[in-house]
Amino acid sequence: MSATITSLAEERYRDSQSSTFPVPTNPCNPLPGALETILSHKSCRAFLRDKPLPKGTLETLLTAAQSGSTSSLYQTWDVIAIQDPEHKSKVATLAGDQEFIRQAPLFLAFCPNLRRLNNLSKQYDQQPARALENMDMFIMSAIDAAIAGQTVAIAAESLGLGICYVGALRNNAEQICQLLNLPPLTWGVFGMAIGYPDTEDRLSGKQIKPRLPMREIVHMERWNEEGQEDNVASYDQSLGTFYEDELKFGRKGWGEFVADKVAPHEQDGRERIRKVIEGQGFKLE
Repeated sequence: MSATITSLAEERYRDSQSSTFPVPTNPCNPLPGALETILSHKSCRAFLRDKPLPKGTLETLLTAAQSGSTSSLYQTWDVIAIQDPEHKSKVATLAGDQEFIRQAPLFLAFCPNLRRLNNLSKQYDQQPARALENMDMFIMSAIDAAIAGQTVAIAAESLGLGICYVGALRNNAEQICQLLNLPPLTWGVFGMAIGYPDTEDRLSGKQIKPRLPMREIVHMERWNEEGQEDNVASYDQSLGTFYEDELKFGRKGWGEFVADKVAPHEQDGRERIRKVIEGQGFKLE
């Protein structure tokens, strides 16, 4: 049976209230491939070591990345493509020592970049470039990088590849800046491992992981937190069933899990990120 918007929404939510809605496509037409790719997303944490990416894959993915939206055409992001196994292993060690980074044939480190604009302001005698000191410019560069990353993710999955975002690139942000030779006004905001999933390994992502009920995250016209406890309790149940299906028993409910995670100030080194960012020359005014 081919996938439909309804069937994929049922997998994504495991919640009848979220997955029951009118389908905007003509039932006589197949589900658009791009939409199926998006709705079917699963993080992959197990890659085939002995299956390299076809020639041109990197360039195709980066063309997709540069096809994403960018604020004011500033294009305030760059990416470090890492394929050398030894170099990639060093990155993996700093980024949570996660083995799937070493397994993947390609690792991309996405970097917000205000340096290029600063260089151009010098070239065209527009120093000091005061706008680059604004917090908004810093936020904009991070957004640009995130848009590029998500566009790469969709493109990669449409090619039959697996991906996994790596926020742990920020665990040892200062060392990452040194290892990747990142100059002032750049930094590594997140990474992405890309390769062919090892479907024999449960870490490759066999099922679609549920998300919070749609009614919890969507506010019609104005913010409204009514029903939040019930919505989270419902999600705890859906996610718990998912983990049992994945043979991952004894997991805490999502609500308790995230409450525990945000309780300590220490966050695997990420609590020092502002110092690193300022050390890279960002003013954050």
